[in-house]
Amino acid sequence: MSKKKNNGRQLSSKHRDELLVVLKSRFEKNMKRHKGSEWQEVEARLKADAEKMWSLYEMENSGGEPDVVGHDKKTGEYIFVDCSAESPKGRRSVLRSRYLNRGRSINRKTAPLIWRPRWELRF
Repeated sequence: MSKKKNNGRQLSSKHRDELLVVLKSRFEKNMKRHKGSEWQEVEARLKADAEKMWSLYEMENSGGEPDVVGHDKKTGEYIFVDCSAESPKGRRSVLRSRYLNRGRSINRKTAPLIWRPRWELRF
């Protein structure tokens, strides 16, 4: 069994514990998103992969609200997406810039709502 490289993407135990508290709270608050999933199983998968924990931390830190929305029964992976009501401010201008660089015009007020990316992360 080979170890995965983490490329410096590892959380301190303090940040990991804080993130787990936030994710558990969101998981319990929104049970309709992941019927049939148990937090203990999700937590065990999270703790086993430091790089994906780091990605979830970054998603949370940038204003997103990652939560479990599914479970792939074939692979056993849990699927996390950003469930925030709208794109966090830090991500909006990036999307507008990409769209404008293609030579297209957009309505700047509605662009964040239309072009909201869904981050998906599988464990």
